[in-house]
Amino acid sequence: MSVWFKRGVLTVTSVIVLLAVTLLIVAVSGTAAGAEGAARAAEANWAALLGAAIAVAGSCIGAGVAVAYTGAAALAALSERPELFGRAIVIVGLAEGIAIYGLVVGIILIGRA
Repeated sequence: MSVWFKRGVLTVTSVIVLLAVTLLIVAVSGTAAGAEGAARAAEANWAALLGAAIAVAGSCIGAGVAVAYTGAAALAALSERPELFGRAIVIVGLAEGIAIYGLVVGIILIGRA
């Protein structure tokens, strides 16, 4: 089994994010037009919505992997030198920023859809 799937946080986070993006896509396509025009609006905007879903899901998976490795390294460093706490938190926070960038790209794409 892969190291990524041994960490339960990665899989749970990925499923939650994919579910949230799917619900957001359904809400956007449902409110874009009336009941009759919803199908046409979804057909016209499917590429932007798919791109938003891929951007958010991919960045969250990448952030999960990055936080897993940097968090493990930070804990190992803190066990030997506790004064490195501030630096370790900053490095783990930078790894989490990857997910925020993907979310921003997803919001921009949904806004243009």
